[in-house]
Amino acid sequence: MPSPALNVLGEPLSVCGCEPMTGWTRDGSCRTDPADLGRHTVCCVVSEQFLSYSRAQGNDLSTPMPAYGFPGLKPGDHWCVCAARWLQAHDDAVAPPVRLAACEQSTLELIPLELLQRYAA
Repeated sequence: MPSPALNVLGEPLSVCGCEPMTGWTRDGSCRTDPADLGRHTVCCVVSEQFLSYSRAQGNDLSTPMPAYGFPGLKPGDHWCVCAARWLQAHDDAVAPPVRLAACEQSTLELIPLELLQRYAA
């Protein structure tokens, strides 16, 4: 049995969100695996500003896609975001708040804990 995933605080990884269901494996948690090239490990509380930014970057997270069972996100939803995209949004001053307990520990390979803590929801 694999060891439980840890969060950026070194504790067991909490669920990010289930309405809508998020995560690379669509189990509600921001766990990653070798197939997840985007590293969907940052649990965000999405804002309208971030949704607009993501859409401008070519990733429309607001529009429902029923064929994929995706209802579209609205401000306040919890969503696993790619670590590199979150860092890019930070650099562009539009990063959304994060839920530290639900951000997978591997996030720290790209984003320092001190930076994530500044955005803690």
